[in-house]
Amino acid sequence: MSDGEGNVGETDAAETDTSGTDTPATDAAVTRATGPVDGDSVVVAQGTFDLLHPGHLHYLGDAAAMGDYLVVIVARSENVTHKEKPVVSGSQRRELVAGLQPVDEARLGHPEDIFVPIEELDPAVIALGFDQHHDERKIQAALDERGIDCTVQRASAYEPDYEGALLSTGDIVDRILDERG
Repeated sequence: MSDGEGNVGETDAAETDTSGTDTPATDAAVTRATGPVDGDSVVVAQGTFDLLHPGHLHYLGDAAAMGDYLVVIVARSENVTHKEKPVVSGSQRRELVAGLQPVDEARLGHPEDIFVPIEELDPAVIALGFDQHHDERKIQAALDERGIDCTVQRASAYEPDYEGALLSTGDIVDRILDERG
C-alpha cells in the first residue's frame, strides 16, 4: 500500500520458484506505512485472487466496511485444493491485492495452518466472500476451539449494473480459451 507519498512498504520479499509454487522462505506482507492503531477493529479477508475481477473488488470493499483495518490473506498456491492451482505466483497476487484501495495489508497465508495468521492478527471479523466455499459454522467452531474471539460474516453478492460481467476466475479463463484458444 502507499504511504501517502507513493511508496509501498514491504516487510520482506517472498520467493517463488519457476513452477509458480510459493516457497515459504519468508511470510512477506505488503502494508501501509503504519499498521492498525490501538482500538482499530481488524478485519481479515482471504482468497486466491488469481485473476482480479469486479467481484473481488466488491468483496474487499464489503470486508473493509466491516471494520477499521483490512488485512487480506492471499492463499499460497500449494494450499489451493478446492479448484485449479493459481496461474499467478503468490507474491504477485499479494502485490496486486495490496494495491487495491480498500486493502490496508496483504500477506501470503501460512504454509501449513490457516489459523496461524488469524491468531497473530486477532481480528474482530473474518469476512468471507459471497460465493466462497467455506462453511461459516465450521470456521466459527474452529475459532471458538482455539479461543479466538471474532465473528464470521459473509459479504454481499455483487450485482453489476452492466451486462457481460465476468465475476469468477474460471469464467475469465474459459472466455480466454474460447476466444483465443
